Amino acid sequence: MATGTLPCAVNRYRVLLTLFLIIYTDLHSCQQFVIPFKDPSNCTAEEFFDISSLSCVKCGPNQRRSPTELSCICKTGYRTVIAEKTSIACQQCPTDKPAVTTSGLECIRCPGSLSDEGTCKCPKGNVLVERDVNGNLLNEAKCETCNGNSPALTVPNQRGDKCEICQASFITTSCDCDPPNILAGGLCFPPGSLSTNVNPSVNYAQLKFSVQSAWFVKNLYSSAAACLVFSNLTACQALGNMCVMNMHSFSSISNDACGLFNTIFRSQAASSSSQDISYWRGNLPWLYYGDEPGLASRVLQTDPVPIRFSFRGRNKNTDIKLLAAVYNVRGEFLRWEPVGAGNLQICPETTTKQAAAFSFGTAYQESCDLSVAELLKTHPEPLFYDVFMSLGGEKGKLLPLPTLVYNQQYNGRFINQEDMKNWYLSRRMFVVDTLSGREKGSVPKVIRVASSVKIRFQLVPRTREGQVYPPLMTVTYRDVPIDTQTVTTTFAVEYEMDQSEARVKTDTAIGVMGGVAVLYSLLKTVSWKRRIASPLIDAETMMKFMLFYAGDLANVFFAVTVGTGLYWLIFYKAQQFVSVLLPLPAQEEQFVTYIGCAFALKSVQFLHKLILQVSIDIFFIDWERPRTKAVRTVQAAGEPKRDPAPVSIWRTYLVANEWNEIQTIRKISPTFQIVAVLFFLEVLGFSNLALRDPWPTLQRSSQAYSPSYSLMLRYGLAATLWLSIGLLQVIFFTVFYEHFIEDKIRQFVDLCSISNISVLLLSHRCFGYYIHGRSVHGHADTNMEEMNSNLNRESESLCAQRGLLPNTEIQTFQVSVTGNLRSQYERIRDQIGRRNGPSRLVDAGLANQFEQRARGYQTMNHFLGSIIDHAQPEMDYIVKDKLVFERVIGMEFLEPSEKSIFYNDEAHSFSDVLFYGNEATLLIFDTLFFCVVDLGSQSFVLAAVLTCLQQMMFRLIRNTLGRKNIANKTLVDERFLI
Repeated sequence: MATGTLPCAVNRYRVLLTLFLIIYTDLHSCQQFVIPFKDPSNCTAEEFFDISSLSCVKCGPNQRRSPTELSCICKTGYRTVIAEKTSIACQQCPTDKPAVTTSGLECIRCPGSLSDEGTCKCPKGNVLVERDVNGNLLNEAKCETCNGNSPALTVPNQRGDKCEICQASFITTSCDCDPPNILAGGLCFPPGSLSTNVNPSVNYAQLKFSVQSAWFVKNLYSSAAACLVFSNLTACQALGNMCVMNMHSFSSISNDACGLFNTIFRSQAASSSSQDISYWRGNLPWLYYGDEPGLASRVLQTDPVPIRFSFRGRNKNTDIKLLAAVYNVRGEFLRWEPVGAGNLQICPETTTKQAAAFSFGTAYQESCDLSVAELLKTHPEPLFYDVFMSLGGEKGKLLPLPTLVYNQQYNGRFINQEDMKNWYLSRRMFVVDTLSGREKGSVPKVIRVASSVKIRFQLVPRTREGQVYPPLMTVTYRDVPIDTQTVTTTFAVEYEMDQSEARVKTDTAIGVMGGVAVLYSLLKTVSWKRRIASPLIDAETMMKFMLFYAGDLANVFFAVTVGTGLYWLIFYKAQQFVSVLLPLPAQEEQFVTYIGCAFALKSVQFLHKLILQVSIDIFFIDWERPRTKAVRTVQAAGEPKRDPAPVSIWRTYLVANEWNEIQTIRKISPTFQIVAVLFFLEVLGFSNLALRDPWPTLQRSSQAYSPSYSLMLRYGLAATLWLSIGLLQVIFFTVFYEHFIEDKIRQFVDLCSISNISVLLLSHRCFGYYIHGRSVHGHADTNMEEMNSNLNRESESLCAQRGLLPNTEIQTFQVSVTGNLRSQYERIRDQIGRRNGPSRLVDAGLANQFEQRARGYQTMNHFLGSIIDHAQPEMDYIVKDKLVFERVIGMEFLEPSEKSIFYNDEAHSFSDVLFYGNEATLLIFDTLFFCVVDLGSQSFVLAAVLTCLQQMMFRLIRNTLGRKNIANKTLVDERFLI
């Protein structure tokens, strides 16, 4: 049984092993591109700092680190044996020749003592000579003439005071670089190692010309050949620097700097890589990530950085630590240094402000104009930077920053200006290059400046722990002719997150609420059709629907934008672990478009309401009747006759004036609104909450860096503050002020009762409002004593109540009138005319016209009074309450076919034809106006001033046109409306 189950067990283990290998292979293929941080000082005495791989490499047997720390030399008492041209070996000297020659290649007996370096030590004033005149090593050191032939292979040194072995590349049969060998850069290269037909030109595509660079002419071939043949680390770095000076650009020409670099890169495909990164070949600098399609997205959006960023709490972490490995143009490693002032940030700014660039979440940008002449002095040679992000920890891990050179060309295409899938990520950059543009002499024809350096952090979607993807550094170079005076340079750090989900939610909210707005607008249109008693669907109906929909859609846009702005304001400023980041300015364009749509549509609604209010039909019904009859003499017969005494018009003028005054009263004080908003924003510093950083502080030091404003935060803050102060005013006005100080709407209704004047308002053809002002005392033209007596009787309930119906107090009604009543009303109104009152000098024709209008006015007054008194059976009315649903949707279910309907209205909704009843529309319009001006000008003060002027202008328009409408519709002379 046991032997029978063995194959099954073996198969099971094979399956598990296969699964493990698959998982391991997948994990291994997902490169993290994380390397440990190493500095030359971190290397031990047996290690040297490899400037190519930025790591410590162990020296060979019997070797130690050189004084420069960048190579290995033999230990004391050991000579150097050249095993290959790319490596050395060390061999111990025999006891009879314990000293090592100054070249380190031979052993020799000393005439005296040994130095600390293991070489012969001569007395002061003597020259140590280790070889004879033929270059042969002496048994004991002495002076001889140098011999340049084999086996001596020595040449005089630069001072000519001793013989030394010639450079390693010359060691063949003599120290001369005889043909077919190639002499370049002080090195002797074997024939066929690299084509001498190199292209030393630097292409300046922006200026549309190339320069035969003197630096490239001198060093391009020698650097490329030394890198290829001898794997010289410094030469490889220098070659890479020349490729970087050409902006990493590829072309069909394979013998330019980048072409030569990639030729060597491909030739080392079989060799090992540095730091286990396949794009980083041994001995070569890391310049490219690779040209596979879609590689950029995998590098930038696959593996998060193993750091958690937090704005608050004990795990607060907002420090971004960037380090740069610095190389000079000759390929020599200079140092590690923190990224910041002095390297990538070259604008003259305070250290405090420049340090804000590396505080996570702070959108940083500094720009300045630099003098080209000054750049020539301060940057005689370019420095090159490999930028890394420090991941901290005990082992000091480093994450390389992928670099996107915006001007990089690939066979003539600016591939990094296209879609992300075509990006060609690279490494290493410079800030100012005044060297490659020199043809002859010390003055360059053109210089190349990094006009924009931008580091972008992208938040991992749906993170709750402040995780980001590897940051991307984007560099944009500018070619600057030498005769240019100044050049603009910018350094920026920005943060972004995937906004697609937020946009979908916003668009969904607008779509759903917009659909509801369509239904609501249709309902309003149906209600309007009922109120004008028109069964037809015509062009006017469609226009009315569009006007209603404009207002409702404006409310949708307004609600969504304010909610969105408030969401970002709260969640971005109050978050602990970073979970959301602000949209970039370019990503805010759609949001600003929504604000513009809301303002435009709300303006249409506001103007529509304004036009309706200044064109309503209004008439003051005077219930006063003469108490006595006046005596007058009839001219024809000469006999006295008694006619009714005229009723005073001053009561009508008084009510008309009061109506004129309340046309533009509001539930808020516009002046207080503006002053309060400015006080919070500018004095208390609430405007600082809209800055593009995570700190909810109201006061900022003048020495601290202030980032730019977020339009989304600025709008959310301003709109919320304006609405909050407005709503507080409305609450105070309706709850306290109207109850304990003054209620102008109720006072107007009381004035109508005291004046014995009723008011009929028709906002639609067959719909309007009625204020029953008929005095319960019968007369209002009386003296003060009787008036006070009447008021006392009313306060003590010694008389009838003021309501339209007996024993009721309801004086205000919504009215739906029949078409018959409306037709009769229009016939009488046509007799009144539409001109204002008479001028001071009138002719007889005008006098007759005014007399006709006066008769028409009396006819209208009598007609409407008879309707209210139920004296017209064919145009009678009934009084009833509206259903709750009718009040909610603002539509009457019953159509007044035979009798008009008076709906009890204790809410005084006749104020809908005044500013008072449209406070929501006015408040939203003012909010949008203020915010739109502010977003355009970035000035709360200017927005407040223009908003104040706008309010004054529309208030003046409403008063002026409303006064004219009263005069036209009621025959009250406009000169009496003050």
